[in-house]
Amino acid sequence: MTVTQMSITETTDSPQHKLHWLSELALSWSGLPVVTVRPTAFLEAFFLRLAARVRETDELALPMGSGKISPISAVDVARAVSVILDDPAAHIGRVYNLTGPESADLDRYARVFSEALGRTIRYRDVPLVAWTEGLRKAGLPVHLVHHLAALTDLTKRGRFDRLTDDLFKLTGEMPTSVHDFVKLHAAEFTQSESRTPGRI
Repeated sequence: MTVTQMSITETTDSPQHKLHWLSELALSWSGLPVVTVRPTAFLEAFFLRLAARVRETDELALPMGSGKISPISAVDVARAVSVILDDPAAHIGRVYNLTGPESADLDRYARVFSEALGRTIRYRDVPLVAWTEGLRKAGLPVHLVHHLAALTDLTKRGRFDRLTDDLFKLTGEMPTSVHDFVKLHAAEFTQSESRTPGRI
C-alpha cells in the first residue's frame, strides 16, 4: 500500500506511512498552495542498507517473497523537486508519484546486481520476524524497524508494484536504473583486498 492508496479506513502498520498520510491531509485542508511529491522506496535506503551483506555473502536477504518494487534514486527526486521549485505556480495542486524505471522482484534485482558487479548475487527470502530482530540488534530506531517491516510485508503482498512516468514528465530524463546505481556504488558492495579473509 502506498500513500496514494490510503484512506481513513485503509491504512498500514507503519507509523511513518500514517503520519505521511495525515500530513498530506492537513496540508490539503489548510488552503495553502501545495505540490505533493510521493517517491517510492529510495535506492539509497533500500539497497545501500544491504551493502554489508552483499559484500560479505553475495546475497540480497529480504523478507519480500516474489513481491515487486520500483525504487528510485534520491538524486532523481532532487532533480524533480528542483524543476518544481523553479516554477512552483505551474505545479500547485498536482501530485507526483515518482518511481524507478522498472518494477521487479528481488530475483530480478539479484541478476541486475550480478551483471553490474561481475559476480553472482542471489536473492534469499528470509522470515520477517528474524529480519526485523536483526534490525533491532543493529540499533535501528524502533519506529524505523516498524516502518521497514511494514514496507517489506506490503511489497511481498504486491502493494508496491507500481510504475509511473512522472519523473520523465517533470525532468525530461529517465530515472536511474538499479544497474547504474549499483555500478556507481560498486565499491560499497565489493570486498576490498584489505577486507578479504586471508589477505595481508
